Amino acid sequence: MRKRNILAIVTVTGAALAIALCCFCKKKDLPLVAIANYGPHASLEASIRGTKMELEEQGFVENKNIRYEIADVGFDAALIPQMITKLRAADPKVMLVKATPIAQFAKGKIHDIPLVFCDITDPVSAGLVNDASMSHENVTGSSDRGDLGALLNFVKTILPNARTVGLLYSTSESNDAALVSMMKAAAAAAQLSVVAIPVDQSRDIPLRMQQFRGRVDFIYVGTSGPIQPALPTIATEAEKMGIPVFNAEDQAVQDGLALASFGVNYELVGRNAGKLIAQLLKDEDIKNLPPLFLKAEHHKCYINRKLAEKFKIQIPKNVTVVK
Repeated sequence: MRKRNILAIVTVTGAALAIALCCFCKKKDLPLVAIANYGPHASLEASIRGTKMELEEQGFVENKNIRYEIADVGFDAALIPQMITKLRAADPKVMLVKATPIAQFAKGKIHDIPLVFCDITDPVSAGLVNDASMSHENVTGSSDRGDLGALLNFVKTILPNARTVGLLYSTSESNDAALVSMMKAAAAAAQLSVVAIPVDQSRDIPLRMQQFRGRVDFIYVGTSGPIQPALPTIATEAEKMGIPVFNAEDQAVQDGLALASFGVNYELVGRNAGKLIAQLLKDEDIKNLPPLFLKAEHHKCYINRKLAEKFKIQIPKNVTVVK
């Protein structure tokens, strides 16, 4: 009797292992979407979430008829070659490349797999495409370019006496160079001036922040990969100087680091990437898939109540208030 029980257990266990192995093999046969991410950050994670949501709505369900492999480098650019090599070896059908340094490296190394960039402000200045309205070779994607004119108009509704915006930018990011150029153009139209301070290394940010003292009325933190992770430091130094901070995404407002945010909805940025990936999975030619950009109505606005009270700001209507 005891031998029978042992035999039964062995038989059931063997069957379970066989089923598990079969399921694993089936999953390995599913088309792979590789996601090369820069690091853990609210906006990047929101866009990944949006990509998966869009693909599922278009019939591509994870572990049913599609699978994902996601990797990041923890914002360490030196690790990008290793990550891209590893993801390339997994033989993906499409690779989603997030943030400028990753997209630029992948474009230079991968020519036989469709590359879909995401969270890129200006794909032309980043050298990913030659024309914003056309894909280039094996590259297309979804831009997070925001309407800076609308941002500055929003700022002026709550800071009517503001005259100068402060902006930190990374000298190693073409995305940041594009942001500075676009901010200067938008500021000129809004009759504002810009103090743009270059940052070579993240550790230099506390010192660079001191150059804003007495010179700017507010600080804007955009979508820069090197700058965004330093937002707690920026917020701390700005608070010491009594300068309000505006951010591109709302998590900073919810965390009490920024007075307000005005920027694109990153889930929608990710959804645009998902639309392109879905077409590529259906074997659409990438030359028929130009980059996608969000419109003015796709922006969202948040304000932190405690910080608004601290700066004695009257909260406007049609703004989401947190805390």
